[in-house]
Amino acid sequence: MSQARLSVSRYTTPDGVHVVVLAGDIDHTTAGTFRQALTAPDGSAPRAVVDFGDVTFMDSSGINVLVAANNTARSRDGWLRLARTPTPVLALLRIVGLDDVAPLYPTVEDAFAPQLAT
Repeated sequence: MSQARLSVSRYTTPDGVHVVVLAGDIDHTTAGTFRQALTAPDGSAPRAVVDFGDVTFMDSSGINVLVAANNTARSRDGWLRLARTPTPVLALLRIVGLDDVAPLYPTVEDAFAPQLAT
């Protein structure tokens, strides 16, 4: 039996947006890694973009992480935006209604656009 793998890379833009780039599976074995990746490195009000472009699978564990991260962001005057969401992940987000809570964007650059307009 193979164990699910998730690779994460993170960076922060000059204006303080935390970008999390994911590749692989998000499930109960990798949810902790995903949760940790969404934690703002400096403790600031979290403004985050999650790049799902290379995610191959996500189950309810990933949904739980996203809901908690979105709630934390909003409670601290921040936001969470999702980008490059593949069709299977997008279908799951729509089934649970998360697409109505966290905005979805076709690219990471598009996810920055609303911020630049404010």
